[in-house]
Amino acid sequence: MVIIMKIYNTLSKKKEEFEPHEPGKVSMYVCGPTVYNLIHIGNARPMIIFDTVRRYMEYKGWQVNFVSNFTDVDDKIIKKAQEEGVEPSVISERYIEECKKDMSALNVKPATVHPKATEEIGGMLDMIRTLLEKGHAYVAGDGTVYFKTRSFREYGKLSHKNLDDLQGGNRSLLVSGEDQKEDPLDFVLWKPKKDGEPYWESPWCEGRPGWHIECSVMSKKYLGDEIDIHAGGEDLIFPHHENEIAQSEAANEKTFARYWMHNGFLNIDHKKMSKSTGNFFTVRDIGEKYDLQVLRFFMLSAHYRSPLNFSEELMEAAKNGYERIVTSVSNLNYLLEKAGGDMLRAEEEKCVEEAKGFVTKFEKAMEDDFNTADAVSAIFELVKLANTNVSEESSAALIKALKENILMLSDICGLLVEKEDEMLDDEIERLIEERQEARKAKNFARADEIRNMLSERGILLEDTREGVKWKRA
Repeated sequence: MVIIMKIYNTLSKKKEEFEPHEPGKVSMYVCGPTVYNLIHIGNARPMIIFDTVRRYMEYKGWQVNFVSNFTDVDDKIIKKAQEEGVEPSVISERYIEECKKDMSALNVKPATVHPKATEEIGGMLDMIRTLLEKGHAYVAGDGTVYFKTRSFREYGKLSHKNLDDLQGGNRSLLVSGEDQKEDPLDFVLWKPKKDGEPYWESPWCEGRPGWHIECSVMSKKYLGDEIDIHAGGEDLIFPHHENEIAQSEAANEKTFARYWMHNGFLNIDHKKMSKSTGNFFTVRDIGEKYDLQVLRFFMLSAHYRSPLNFSEELMEAAKNGYERIVTSVSNLNYLLEKAGGDMLRAEEEKCVEEAKGFVTKFEKAMEDDFNTADAVSAIFELVKLANTNVSEESSAALIKALKENILMLSDICGLLVEKEDEMLDDEIERLIEERQEARKAKNFARADEIRNMLSERGILLEDTREGVKWKRA
């Protein structure tokens, strides 16, 4: 099957037709979190976005080798370990496990491989040796190894920054590093240890790697010298991804990544997320108020390259939208229990054909640079079709067809919209029965009182033509 999919490539600044390096297979690397604390909702956006990209590619039949790292050695990890009086590995292992819990709650699939920086030091030493041998790096007096930025002539091709402009005094764009540089633009590949820090042996000094080298090495090990897609937040374009390109292409003498995908920033109430101002939420914070599927739905409600504003009002809108799909599936399940007829009736065939049209609309949206906003709209159109065309008289065949389409497209988006039946405890069951009896006896005051009691306990009732339905708030 020929798939024509277009992806906006940060490298070329335009949409390009996606063709994997190896037919039928996709190699994809996504920069993961630095594990010194619980992940925040800014971390969650690329996790959700690129998980959805992976899911769609798998839906279309591609085999996706998806690698996402954990940075488990870093100044912030070391600082937190010192504050708690423990080894840095205690901090990183703790928050790797917490990150995995949050990813599971967001229905983000585990990567094919989740490499850790501390387990790939040997590969980093090998790449640094190669860069030194090829004249792209040098060793300073204290054992710090620097990448010689000007030795890579294409430096700046991803961020579209000019080396002379960077040199010319725009210090906010300068690459961070240590002293003793030959050029202010050079960046660290290996740095000497400091007291109380973890370190590894190297030919140059006891120390640890710079941040940028880890992704170049892990991508090479698990995906090869040349990969299809490298992805992450747009804040990583410069200097992190720019430096990855320089290191990898200087060492391997091959194109590092053919397509670069970057998601837009996430703001809180139109302001930059910041702990110091209290304008900051972890995924756990949001999980205390909302089903995290609502957060995933919210993240998919805008195009991934667009900036996204997070607010309580928008989360409530996302909650309503998500519950609209959940409720539709629940209603279909309810009607399916009563329905008969495994064959479509003549008048139902048109409805099924219309549903196929919405599936096609969904696919076109996803294949146009993963426009999840339009893809979700196609799911809503399926929901509307089901809500207006299915009744107790409908055949089981129609109900199944519509339900399967809604579930299929929701699953591609990673949205869990079919909830397992929950059992009410005996007291709540008794209260619902009592309310029904009160309504029959026209004792509406008691019926309202029971509804309010149940509401306080997180049980919402809905009186429908099929009877009383309930859901948890």
